[in-house]
Amino acid sequence: MFKLMRKVAHVSCLLASLTVLTPLPAGEPDRGDPWPIHIIDDSSRGADGVKLFDLDRDGLLDLTTGWEEGGVTRIYRNPGPDRAKLPWPALTVGKTPHVEDAAWIDLERNGRKAVVSCCEGKTRAVFVHWAPYEKPFEQPWQQAVIPASKDRMMWMFAVPAKLSLDARGGEELVAAGKGPGAEIGWFECKAEARDLSNYKWHPLSPAGWIMSLYMVDMDGDGDQDILTTDRKGKLRGCRWLENPGFVRFKGEKWKNHWVGGRDREVMFAHLADLDQDGLQDVLFVSRNPDEVHWYRRLDKSGQKWEHQVVPYPENTGGGKGVAVGDLDRDGQLDLVLSCEHAEPPKSGMFWMRGSRKGEQFHWEPREISGPKGIKYDRIELLDLDADGDLDVICCEERHQKRGLGLFWYENPQLQKDTVQSKKSSR
Repeated sequence: MFKLMRKVAHVSCLLASLTVLTPLPAGEPDRGDPWPIHIIDDSSRGADGVKLFDLDRDGLLDLTTGWEEGGVTRIYRNPGPDRAKLPWPALTVGKTPHVEDAAWIDLERNGRKAVVSCCEGKTRAVFVHWAPYEKPFEQPWQQAVIPASKDRMMWMFAVPAKLSLDARGGEELVAAGKGPGAEIGWFECKAEARDLSNYKWHPLSPAGWIMSLYMVDMDGDGDQDILTTDRKGKLRGCRWLENPGFVRFKGEKWKNHWVGGRDREVMFAHLADLDQDGLQDVLFVSRNPDEVHWYRRLDKSGQKWEHQVVPYPENTGGGKGVAVGDLDRDGQLDLVLSCEHAEPPKSGMFWMRGSRKGEQFHWEPREISGPKGIKYDRIELLDLDADGDLDVICCEERHQKRGLGLFWYENPQLQKDTVQSKKSSR
């Protein structure tokens, strides 16, 4: 059965790589050709986000994602650059109805990360999937629900956090949700990690509809704060919660600091030093209007920001996600953007080529997906084919009802450079 699924997925991969070109409306600037797409897995429905971790310690980053409509969480072994364009070896680690997010977290404090699934809908629970001690891509995993999470809220996002008060190391589970009773908080466990009945929920802040969570030192005091984007409600916008310190943080609500976007429906966020001045900036996407908001950090306090807006170009879907990387290897950082509601002929994924003259930044839209795909998700950038440029990993949920699944777009920049070099040498 597994071999048959692989053959079917391989055929799907070949078909998906045949891009149908739809002309842009008259007067629209040419954004170039779509990138080649390589399907990692399209055998379930509703792939929802992707996270990276080297599970088998072979030097290659593996993947996990939850399939919302399919109701499962899976992991994927990175097969290396020679086989990256084929479907990847996959293992279902648990049944997770209405899963919204899957994350790698070292709950056992031994370097072997579990997968944590956040579920909304009627499930309203956080599941932990425990890896076997050997051969994690071959042996079955154990799954259990955290009792303290059950029916508390619709869970949307989880991240690993360094909040330990002792010398054991490891990571704590920070999570958040959406809807009535939604909060941002963390689960404390003092006893055996696999005994989930010992986990206690500590709320840190109310929430509306959390889209992003980052554990990052926002104020330069040495501990991890929480940066978040909240899509709905009284606390919508981008803000960060100040960690009051390793000794005092239990039982305390964390102080709230606004970055911006309180008048916007904010989506996914990203952290990057976009202007390359040595300070980490905050970027996030908003809907209605569809824009990238760049909050340029002015000092280490996390209190002073300079705001710039990069509008989405014409003929693209609604704003969803953003990532930062040097896609064309010119030394300038570029923006990679994803969309939802990208019905053809709109583009669902594209990039903005960055250039700079002094303090002035210019952004030129370039194509990635073309009109294929409707609802894309958060973005990861990684050189999967080991050719020296960054490729784009993402999920899509709505193409032809089933969705494109989990896939990566191959950056054609190296081939373009090679062709251009040959032309110049003639």
